[in-house]
Amino acid sequence: MDISSLIAQYKGLHLEDVIDHDTFNLIAIDHHSTKIEGSTLTEVETQVLIMEGRTPNGKPLEHSLMVKDHHAALLFTLEAARQGKELNIGLIQQINALVMKTTGKIYNTMLGTIDAATGAFRKGNVSAGNTYFPNYDKVERLTAELLKLISNGIKSLHSTEEQLNLSFDAHYRLVSIHPFYDGNGRTSRLLMNFLQTLYNLPLAIVKSENKAAYIEAIIKTKETGDLNCFREFMLKEYTNLLQEGIRQYREMENPPEGKDFNSLF
Repeated sequence: MDISSLIAQYKGLHLEDVIDHDTFNLIAIDHHSTKIEGSTLTEVETQVLIMEGRTPNGKPLEHSLMVKDHHAALLFTLEAARQGKELNIGLIQQINALVMKTTGKIYNTMLGTIDAATGAFRKGNVSAGNTYFPNYDKVERLTAELLKLISNGIKSLHSTEEQLNLSFDAHYRLVSIHPFYDGNGRTSRLLMNFLQTLYNLPLAIVKSENKAAYIEAIIKTKETGDLNCFREFMLKEYTNLLQEGIRQYREMENPPEGKDFNSLF
């Protein structure tokens, strides 16, 4: 089954009508996106934090703050897409500012002090392992060029495959620019979700248990210059997510003996 047919089948289930499905789906995005970045909260702990405001015992407070900030950034991002807000540098910086609202650090550079909680672009060069990102003086230009590329794509792409690829490419390209001191991964995944919401597509989740393969796909794409490396990884994640949602819905309709409905969503 191709991805367009799978999306149609998934959307045809009308999961939005299932009690709390949308809420739990957003919580899953919060959980996996923050866990990739080091949060130790479980998905249940994330759920209790978001829905009841209770921080888990024995876990660093910073991890709970990271999750709450991500949830606020996610809601803002999806609402911006639903309102058709222009995708520009200001919006990307707003998303990053929300991601880093309570955990952003202060960076003192030769060019001045940067507060990572404000969505300000970095003023220094950064690396991750053996990966080096563009010089800081190229960040604003590269980000503006990326957003222009995305905006042109939004207007011209019509097939589901093209729309998905645009969201995956935007995700990869923004994290490769690494415009901020922190929160680049979370902001890039939210940019992907922004575009998926704009196109009325189910939201993608990069599962935290696949973090190693995710990073490997980013590195391989950077080394080869072949976007298909990252696209293939993301399409596999996306396909698995949709198939799992369909399977869970079918189990809800016809629960296996001994399985409780509340464990399905």
